[in-house]
Amino acid sequence: QVQLVESGGGLVQAGGSLRLSCVASGRTFASYAMGWFRQAPGKEREFVAAISRRGGTTDYVDSVKGRFTISRDNAKSTVYLQMNSLKPEDTAVYYCAGYTSGGVPPRVVEPDYWGQGTQVTVSS
Repeated sequence: QVQLVESGGGLVQAGGSLRLSCVASGRTFASYAMGWFRQAPGKEREFVAAISRRGGTTDYVDSVKGRFTISRDNAKSTVYLQMNSLKPEDTAVYYCAGYTSGGVPPRVVEPDYWGQGTQVTVSS
């Protein structure tokens, strides 16, 4: 069983930056692809970004390309989401996710593990 705990959310003005962190329990973090999803009020949860187990491959939804960067530190069992140039439409609960596959899966694949979520609010 893997537990994921996010942190780093908060309130920021448009144009600002935040870095989300997700720490995973267990010894198998380095074998998992990891991802970030978000859910805005009244909307379905959507894929944001994913990274392969060694960090060599990443994937981003078009709306965050060039602004967000996913990275990982396997020694710390942590995955990050650096968010720059934030917009009000980025406001959502952000969830960390883990895939037992090592490679970045198709976006329609449901992750195997979820964190509890962290709120990101961007004011205009």
